[in-house]
Amino acid sequence: MATEVTVPALGESVTEATVGEWLKQPGDVVAADEPIVSLETDKVAVEAPSPVAGVIKEFKVELGATVEVGAVIAIIEEGGSAAAPTPSPTPAAAKADDAPAASAASDSNISMSPAVRRAVIEHGVDPTTIKGTGKDGRLTKEDVVAAAKAKGSGASAPAATPAPSPAPTAAKGERREERVKMTRMRQTIAKRLKGAQEEAALLTTFNDCDMTAVIEARNAYKDVFAKKHGIKLGFMSFFAKAAALALKDVPSVNAQIQGDEIIYHDYVDLSVAVSAPNGLVVPVVRSIDAMSFAEIELAIADFGKRAKAGELTMEDMRGGTFTISNGGVFGSLMSTPIINPPQSAVLGLHRIEDRPVAVNGEVVIRPMMYLALSYDHRIIDGREAVTALKIMKEAIEDPMRMLIDL
Repeated sequence: MATEVTVPALGESVTEATVGEWLKQPGDVVAADEPIVSLETDKVAVEAPSPVAGVIKEFKVELGATVEVGAVIAIIEEGGSAAAPTPSPTPAAAKADDAPAASAASDSNISMSPAVRRAVIEHGVDPTTIKGTGKDGRLTKEDVVAAAKAKGSGASAPAATPAPSPAPTAAKGERREERVKMTRMRQTIAKRLKGAQEEAALLTTFNDCDMTAVIEARNAYKDVFAKKHGIKLGFMSFFAKAAALALKDVPSVNAQIQGDEIIYHDYVDLSVAVSAPNGLVVPVVRSIDAMSFAEIELAIADFGKRAKAGELTMEDMRGGTFTISNGGVFGSLMSTPIINPPQSAVLGLHRIEDRPVAVNGEVVIRPMMYLALSYDHRIIDGREAVTALKIMKEAIEDPMRMLIDL
């Protein structure tokens, strides 16, 4: 009996997705509720499961196709048996020690993305001998590269014929190009950022912040904090609390424009920019103004882990009244971040570096960070933006302010 696999509900207001990766191939045996395809939406990747146990009979759409909710994307034959492996063209080819590409194409127990499959072919490794570190034990490109390096070190390398070269190496001085289709997430990021520039009256105000007090507090309590809460005490919780303090005092920075009205919020739902395999995503930590340092650190760490594993949901991304983006983890010294519509402001953090500053008439070396607050000038006046950023700076330089609500 044939059963159709359809595109599941993708979340509120999301009606279509792009077929990003087939996790199984025709002829593969699948269990009920086992993911068979990864669908890319505007914000996250969603896995569509098999509704029944059986064998994949065929795909109804191609990789990269745009599909709507409810569309049929595959057919499952219930109670079927796996397709027999395709016979090798010659006995010699079947016995060759160096045919990882053929193995990768025919082994139904290994799900590989196009990038991983290409890496397997380029490096000439056998994917069946590699332990995957990705989600559900899947191979990643890093796994393949590591296996290739281990193979090249000489440990248990095959002594037979060298692996066939998949493609000629580019000659010295040769210029090559690769054309790759933008993912749906990347297209949406591009549209939203460009839309923010075109619609909002963007302006950025800067300040610098002495990180001495926060660094000393972390060094004094990090071990006790980690032992009690099971999470490291990072900088983000300090900035989240400082932002919440400022947004309570300057409500317009936490507000949004809807039509000809301004919506003010008496809570802070913080969007935290984190890196995901397909681009930057901004999951939301809700009511961060009512959370403890430990609760903030745990929530952000969980989002970061799930983002790397591709497990964030549409609900995780919904809403948000203010954003913090930390370019400092990548080495950025200064930037002008773009707001995350419909929000009206975003705080950009940057790297910490020792710089000479004047303190009480003397030049001293202090760990300094530039802070950048980009805001929509249609709703936030310059005085309000500068005041909010100054409150955040003062709270970081004197963390006691956050404890006594100053």
